[in-house]
Order: sequence, then structure tokens, then C-alpha cells
Amino acid sequence: MGGAFSESVVFLLKQKFDVTGMTCSACSAHVDKAVRKVDGVTEVNVNLLSNSMTVEYDPAKTSPQAIEAAVAAAGYGASCPLPAGKQSPAVQQGPSPMEAELKHMKCRLIVSFVFLIPLFYIAMGHMMGWPLPEVFHGTENAMVFALVQFLLLLPILYVNDKYYKVGFKTLFKGAPNMDSLIAMGSAAALIYGVAALFAIGWGLGHGDTALVNKWSMDLYFESAGMILTLITLGKFLETRSKGKTSEAITRLMDLAPKTASVLRGGVETEIPVEDVVVGDLIVVRPGGRIPVDGIITDGFSAVDESALTGESLPVDKGPGDKVAAASINKSGSFTFKALRVGEDTTLAQMIRLVDEAASSKAPIAKLADRVAGVFVPAVIGIALVTAVIWLIATGGSITSALTAGVAVLVISCPCALGLATPVAIMVGTGKGAENGILIKSAEALETLHTIDTVVLDKTGTLTSGKPVVTDCLTAADVTEEELLCVAASLEQPSEHPLAQAIVAEAGERNIPLVSVESFQAVHGRGVTALLHGAPVLAGNRAMMEEAGVDLSGFENSAGALAEQGKTPLYFAENGSLLGLVAVADTAKPTSAAAVAGFKALGIRVVMLTGDNRRTAQAVGQALGVDEIVAEVLPQDKEKTVSALQAQGRKVAMVGDGINDAPALARADVGLAIGAGTDVAIESADIVLMKSDLMDAVDALRLSKATIRNIKENLFWAFFYNIICIPLAAGAFYPLFHLQLSPMFAAAAMSLSSVCVVTNALRLKFFKPTPRDTAVPQHNESKETTEKGTITMKKKLGIEGMMCNHCKAHVEKALSALDGVTTAVADVEGKCAVVTLSHDVADDVLKKAVEDEGYQVTSVS
Repeated sequence: MGGAFSESVVFLLKQKFDVTGMTCSACSAHVDKAVRKVDGVTEVNVNLLSNSMTVEYDPAKTSPQAIEAAVAAAGYGASCPLPAGKQSPAVQQGPSPMEAELKHMKCRLIVSFVFLIPLFYIAMGHMMGWPLPEVFHGTENAMVFALVQFLLLLPILYVNDKYYKVGFKTLFKGAPNMDSLIAMGSAAALIYGVAALFAIGWGLGHGDTALVNKWSMDLYFESAGMILTLITLGKFLETRSKGKTSEAITRLMDLAPKTASVLRGGVETEIPVEDVVVGDLIVVRPGGRIPVDGIITDGFSAVDESALTGESLPVDKGPGDKVAAASINKSGSFTFKALRVGEDTTLAQMIRLVDEAASSKAPIAKLADRVAGVFVPAVIGIALVTAVIWLIATGGSITSALTAGVAVLVISCPCALGLATPVAIMVGTGKGAENGILIKSAEALETLHTIDTVVLDKTGTLTSGKPVVTDCLTAADVTEEELLCVAASLEQPSEHPLAQAIVAEAGERNIPLVSVESFQAVHGRGVTALLHGAPVLAGNRAMMEEAGVDLSGFENSAGALAEQGKTPLYFAENGSLLGLVAVADTAKPTSAAAVAGFKALGIRVVMLTGDNRRTAQAVGQALGVDEIVAEVLPQDKEKTVSALQAQGRKVAMVGDGINDAPALARADVGLAIGAGTDVAIESADIVLMKSDLMDAVDALRLSKATIRNIKENLFWAFFYNIICIPLAAGAFYPLFHLQLSPMFAAAAMSLSSVCVVTNALRLKFFKPTPRDTAVPQHNESKETTEKGTITMKKKLGIEGMMCNHCKAHVEKALSALDGVTTAVADVEGKCAVVTLSHDVADDVLKKAVEDEGYQVTSVS
């Protein structure tokens, strides 16, 4: 049985290849077709923009060498790239392939123009009325006139010989490409000019002046030179623009430090980052970049993780906290233990995901691929038919036939068609990576724009996933500080999440705790203990009623809190109620804005949670979701997504990527939120590096912008060819006397490719949605639930807060002011909201904050 099972399993490998010689979408189509014929190959993805190819194959049936041989047989080259970090020093120090190609093309372009300008002047000067030396005038100087043009053309032919080498090679192999069209068009003009040379020589030798004059006016050398030069100019501009589309990957690669300071044997040694192994202790000083992923063992610091997560504010780190490669240490020194090195680091996985997405092919690109596969042969056929028709229509005018045929060949190069999709995909995925949105494939990017329903997990997605204190209601003559001191002291020994929330709240307010005795947990009720010898209770209403504690005056408030999805906990001492503390898993600051953002895009929002229905209803209604599905087990979340799909909906699932894995996989597009350093969540199609739901909205906006850009590019590419091919062929000549010359055809073809790439680069101006600076919602609820009369709140805009320590300083300074009931600072929102029992002057609030070293920009 074991043998039979092992035989039925097919292990597929995925290998990336660098491909050389591709110049247009016809090339990529031929490479794709050649590789698919290899036995054992299951999937091929050829990317013209990055000159790469990803192949999925069965290693039992084929090998990389066989795939490379298939590509070579098709007239191109293929090789497996070296692993990251393994290139030779010479390769690392030298220019990139893109830079080397640009330098070579620039040299070709300069040489071409140096010889084209005098060639064009001599050939066309007499038509423009430009002065020419006497040596070029008259029938007797016709051979000089022709030979000078021919000699000026030769250097242009030489530096641009690539078009002939590649073009005729692929043509003879039965797989013509863009270079074939250029080679055929310019060669036709060249051959015609050489024939004219012989005709001029014959005419001069036999005294046939008419023959000499006729052929000296139809040399076509300047057309051949102009075609090659303008095509090269277009390719140069196109290549330079394409280089800008991959800036995101280049910037990510540049983030990785080259060396690391490692402690080995108690001695600190600086070694290449490639030599770091798992378990090494690495020292990072202020201003240094973290070389690999790991966990801090000693020291504290604020770490800038903006390069990985897009989060602009530094994050406080200490022992036990994880750090990721390419993050920047902003303040103190620390030592950390390496956990993931080389290609396993967060940065390496980001680069891989962005590269794979940029190299993948969107379904919308398949139409262009199918067209490109037959486009060039069809164009050659159209050019030949055009030449024949013109030859017949003009009574044997070779000049007219050649003009039309060559113009069709040159203007029809399918560059724009091949670039329409990949440039937009590369810019779009790169822009996403810059903002902490990692899109795994072009297919996911395309599918996302069709979504009409988004399913949001509640805990950890819409909410923080961690209970916090939202309200404190006190009995008469009891202050909030006194209530929290008793509550936190009593709950300190408990490991319950609600108890930990109360202890954390006391810690944030710097309230000192006292030890309790005889601590006892009462199942389903709460806890009891002795505080300074007095019995204290903490628990639910049932516990208080059993102990005979009077709850009058608090029933309505507790009921209102419960309706809001909060959990009220009562606290009593010596049989008297001290007050109650409400605890809840609160919504994240941007959740309401994200839900509104989805709705603005026409998306139906469904909240999915395992919580009880009352809590789910409270959270869902507060955030404005359209539909609430509560009390759902993790294994049943996938069924909910399936049910929505069965209704004909296109569903995106946003979750934490762990309990939601089946639902993420089932959805049309799965988005893993709050991934942090765990980038490669296999169940999701898109990874959101920050715990911010607004990134899901931005991913949707980016998808729509990218697909709109692709459609614009494809429209232009198809429209261009639909209009220009008949124009070049002379279809409009009988009606409007319009026909393109080969020179203008070459310029138009180059311009079309540059336009497509430039249009795609507009995606670089995509900006994420501005984040709402509002503080968490639970702070605002105090206005209606606290006892006493709270008449107003004020919001202060504050610059200079960088971490939780800054937050604590600001809150402490404001809370110390007379009349300030509560103060809550928001580091990300650069603000603080104070709740006032009576009016406090703006200047007083401002001075309290500025005395702590921060700048107040506004008070409202």
C-alpha cells in the first residue's frame, strides 16, 4: 500500500530562468510554446518585462537543462539564476544587467544619430531647400551622392546589427518576432538602395541620364537608417522607463546590510551577512540596520520597521521581542539571537513575493498573448499583400510598393501589446510592497477588483484581539484610582484575559498595587481575597447578589454596557460596592473608516465571528457592517464563505491567517492581516504587513487602479494597430491621400511603446488612504456611561510622540491638571483627547504637554 501511494504522488518543482533574446510579446509567446512542449512541464510563465521565465515541472520527467535546450532551439537563451547572495564579487560590484543594457543602447544611439543627421541632410536637403555642396549636384555626381549616403548608413547598420542577427534567426526558425519585422523592413530599404547604386552606375556607363535621375531620387538609404535609429531610440526610452517599474524590488534589495557584528566565543566580529547562521548572537548599535530575523536577548530600543511594514513610527523593542532584517535601530544598543537567515528572512521573502507577483501573468494578459503568437506572421502576410496590391495598382511602381510594405512591417511591431500588462503589474505590485501590501500573484491582483463582498473576521481584524478597560463607574466617595487599585490588586494573581486588562490599565495609569491574601477563584462567578484583612470580591452580578451586595444605582449602567458588547465586572469591599469596571475587545482606530471605505467602493461588508450574538451585534452596529454572522466555529467559517459564493458573490476574506486559513483559501481572494514578520502565509493571496484594515481597502483601490491601467494600455495597443496598419498600407490613400512613410512608421511604433510604459508609471503616484486620527472608540463612550456630568472633550494635535513612553508622559501630564477626568494619547494619530469635568483653558493644556518636551499644534 505504501508503495502504491508513493507512486501516485507527483512532486513538482518550480524553477525560475533568466531568458535572453526576447524583444516583444511574440518572442515570449514562442518561448512559452517551446517550453510547454517539453515532457514533464506542467506550467510556464514567461515575463517579457523582466526577461525571466518560471517553469513548474516534474523532475522525474525533465530537468532544467532540457528546458534550457528547448529555449535555445527556439532561438533564445535561458539559464538558471544564481541564488541570492551567491554572486561573485565581480558581479556584485559591476553594473546591473539593466544598467549595462542601457549603457550599450546609449552608445548605439549616439553613433546612429552622429551618422543619421548628415545622411538625412544629404538625402533630403534638396527637398527642404537646404544648401548642399556642389559635389552632390548634377547627374554627373549622382554616384558620389549615392555612395556617400551608403557609406554613412554602414556604421548605423553595424551598431544595430542585433536586429538582423536575432530577427533573421527567429524568422528562419519559423518564429518571427519584432526584430524580424525591423530587419525585413530596413533590409528591404537597404537592398532597394543597393540596387539603385547598380542602376546609377549602369546609367552613367551607358549615358542614360533619365535612368540616373530616376534612381538617384529613390535611394531609400535614409529610410533604412531612420528606421534603425528611431527604433533604437524608442527601445532606449522604453528600457529606461522599464527600469523605473522595478524600483521597488531594487530598493528592497538595497535595504539588506552587507555585514553583521556577531558575538562568537565572547568576541565581537564583523562578518558578511551571508555567513550568519541560526543561533548567532548579533549586536546592533544605534543607527545600524538589523541583518537577519531574530529575537532580542538583551537591551532596549525603538526600531524603525517602515521599510517592511510601511509603519512610519518606530516600535519599542525589548527582550523577547522579534526583530526583522532591514529594520533600523533608532536608539539604544541591543543583542539578538538569529532565528531566520539568508533566504528565510522577512526581507528575502518580501523580495521573493514581489518578484513572483511582478513576473506572474494576469488572466487579462492571455488575450494579448494569444494575439501576439500569430501577430507577426500575419503582419508579414499583410505587408506582402500590400506590396503586391500597390505594385499592381501603380502599374509596376516598385517605389510605391516598397514604401507601403516596409511601413506596414515597421509600424506593426507588437511591443506595446506585450508591455501593456506586465509593466502595470510590476508597478502595481511594487507600489503595494512600498505600503506594506504584498500581492502574491497578478491573478490575485486582477481578481480583487471584481470583489463585491468582503468578509471580515472580528477578533484581531476589526478589533485589537486584546481586552482593554473601557469604563470605570465608581460609588460615592470612591475615586477611579481607588477602584482600579483594589481591582488590579485583586485580579493580579488571575491569568484570565479580563483580569490582565484591568492590571494593564492600572499599570498605564501608574497606580501602585498591594498584595492580597487568601486568593480564590470561584468558577463561573469571579474571585475573592483579603486586602489589608478586609474581604474583597470581584465578579459578575450573580456573585454580588449571592454575597448580599447592594447594586442599586448600577443596574441600568451595567445593562447599557452589556448592550454595547462590554463585560461589566463588579468590585466590593466589606459587603459594600466600590464600583464596576467594563472590559471589552475594542475596535481598532481605523476599523470604522475601513468599513466605510469598503462601502464607498460598493462592497458589501460581512462580519464573521465566534463571539456571542449580543457582543457581535454591538461591535458590528458600531462599525456599520452590513451583515453579522456570529457564534461560528473556526471550521465553519469556510462554509459561510462558500454559502456567499453560492449566491453568486465574489468574496474576499480578511483574517489573521491562522484560525481563518480554510476561509482564506476558499475565498476568491484571501487577505491575511496583521502578518507582522510572518510574511509567507500560504493560505492568503495578499499579505498585509500591518494590523490595519485600511490596508485591505487600499489593496482593493490599488487593484482597481492597476486593472484600469492595464485596460487603458491594451486599448491603446489594439487601437494603435487597428488604425496604423491600414494607414501604413495605404487603405486611406484613395479617400484622403494619407499614407505613412517608413520613417514616420518607425517613430510611431517607438512612441506607442513609450506611451504604454509611461502610462503604467502613473501608478507610482498611487497614494494610500489618509488614516483617520481619531482615538479608539471606547474613549468616546465615557461621556455617556460615567457617573457625574461630563460637559466636554478637547482634542490636542501633538508633534514629537514616538513611542508608548511618550504616550504615557503626555497622558500623565494632562491627567494631573485640575478638571481633566481622563486623557488618552494616540501616537499614530499624533493627538490626545481629554475628557473634562469643567472647562480648562487651551493654554493650560498646551503648557502641560509642552513642558514634557512635545509640541502642541492645535487644540479643538
